[in-house]
Amino acid sequence: LVANLNVSSNGSIDDPLSSLAQEWNEPPAKRLSRTGHHVMSVFLGSIMVFGFFNNLVVLILFIKFKTLRTPVNMLLLNISVSDMLVCLCGTTLSFASSLHARWLYGKHGCMWYGFANSCFGIVSLISLAFLSYDRYSTLTVYNKRAPDYRKPLLAVAGSWLYSLFWTVPPLLGWSSYGLEGAGTSCSVTWTSQTPQSHSYIICLFIFCLGRTGSHFYSLWNDSAGDQTLNLPISGQTL
Repeated sequence: LVANLNVSSNGSIDDPLSSLAQEWNEPPAKRLSRTGHHVMSVFLGSIMVFGFFNNLVVLILFIKFKTLRTPVNMLLLNISVSDMLVCLCGTTLSFASSLHARWLYGKHGCMWYGFANSCFGIVSLISLAFLSYDRYSTLTVYNKRAPDYRKPLLAVAGSWLYSLFWTVPPLLGWSSYGLEGAGTSCSVTWTSQTPQSHSYIICLFIFCLGRTGSHFYSLWNDSAGDQTLNLPISGQTL
């Protein structure tokens, strides 16, 4: 195997994009048969169509009916929007590439695909964590005050900022986005053997996946250990 760092003739280190560009000039690896790519395109096409239109229906209903514009539904709407954007900005590219059994959009398309899917995916993940906390608070604390939209809106904005904080660095040189799996989709370069890639993946697991997992675990322990439940109807405590 050739070293991951490409050195030019004058001894300087090439830009990561130039090394990635060489990958597109090479013949695509036979990672999956033509039939396998077609089967994958069927699944991706189904996800793309149903995912986009189902989330679009949610968005239309939310706009049409004011009664649905509750604080908790702000988080649900945020999840629907991010999932719809995945179908629109990501799944369309992998679907078309699967039909042709190779990646069609070059290095810049791959970087966009990896960034978009990672960004929208983390937004959904963080929004689910906020939603779980909101549902936990609703079940354990009864409050008669008027609906508070400030916290859900802050949670929505925070989910996007937090996601951008962790998905922009690969575009700037801390790790990178590249081909994965069957060669018709892109993501973080999980297999790259560089210190930058290793450090980024570790931080990604700790501060995104690990952080969300610990949040759910804490809620589970709190709900299991809490022996009191306030009932708004009778005003009694069990």
